Amino acid sequence: MTENAWTRWPSREALGREGISRPRRMIARAVRLLVIAILLWGAFNTSHVQGWGAVAAAAGVVVVAVVSWAFFRTTYAHRLLPSLALISVLLGIAVAAQATGFKGPALVIWCGCGISALERLPLGAALPVASVALASYSAVNNDVWLTTAATVVGMALAGYVLRLDAEARGSAQRLLAQERAARAAEAESAALAERARIAREIHDVLAHSLSAQLVHLEAARLLIERDADREQILERVVAARGMARDGLAETRQALSALRGELTPLEDFLTELVSAADGAEVTVTGERRVLPVEASQAVRRVAQEALTNVRKHAHGAKVRVLLDYSDHEVTLNVRDSGGRPGELTGAGAGYGLLGMRERAELLGGSLEAGPDEEGFVVTLKVPA
Repeated sequence: MTENAWTRWPSREALGREGISRPRRMIARAVRLLVIAILLWGAFNTSHVQGWGAVAAAAGVVVVAVVSWAFFRTTYAHRLLPSLALISVLLGIAVAAQATGFKGPALVIWCGCGISALERLPLGAALPVASVALASYSAVNNDVWLTTAATVVGMALAGYVLRLDAEARGSAQRLLAQERAARAAEAESAALAERARIAREIHDVLAHSLSAQLVHLEAARLLIERDADREQILERVVAARGMARDGLAETRQALSALRGELTPLEDFLTELVSAADGAEVTVTGERRVLPVEASQAVRRVAQEALTNVRKHAHGAKVRVLLDYSDHEVTLNVRDSGGRPGELTGAGAGYGLLGMRERAELLGGSLEAGPDEEGFVVTLKVPA
């Protein structure tokens, strides 16, 4: 529900000092010093001010300064009754000053109350206070009525213009705070996304590498239990060592990818299938540089698909197809089928679920399943 304009306070940002430029702060201080100087000059430039009268006049100036400061604090805290009480005290001091012959200070106090009320109080309270203050000024001022009327209108407009300026500054401060909060939230979100990407890359490399090593080490264990030939056992150990070496190379490659130093995708796939017997790569469409996330998804899915072929279709021929279309890139890994290895259930790697999650994070899709001959993995990602 919209707040009533007559009861709405100027915002605390508008009533505070934040957002005020240094020149404006210096001008505001100069105005306050000028007002105090006028009050002091008016208090002591009166013929009847002598002895205790001078002390009373000085005390009155101090009281006006203290009450004015308190009024500024209570309005900043949006406390209506204390603010009205304090400005009433100021109006009363002005009446007392006028009654005791201090006309100049009384006029200054009335003008200040009228302008400050319009600037800092809700309009429903500001208008009556300003009316009383400016009417008192008009009644006491000895200028011709036209000059007095112009002065009153000018002071009323000045108070309202100061109010509008303060509210505009307060709105700017709120917008600036919201923008800073939005930027901080955006930076935090970007940092979290980057951390998730790094964690995903490291996980994928380790899952792929360690899974492959586990396959060969498990095979070596089974061969040892069966008292197999030493050459067969050594072959598995050497293969595990090779997988460890490849895992280290993949880790370095992942770190290079995080730094934006990726090798061309076609070269990566060619090198990947060169280590597999009976594998070939075909690239169709117009080749182009892919976004880092899309390129990494293709690389990881290709690695996992070939690992699964080695685990579940030993000796199968593999055809890898990379197709560039207008708005997406498609990776198709198809094997011809082979005999299941005796280590089909060994190890726990990235798996189809992880590959599908990676594709969906990019707005793509992944399909995996058997066909007429073997097993097919198809990845599509926007690019």
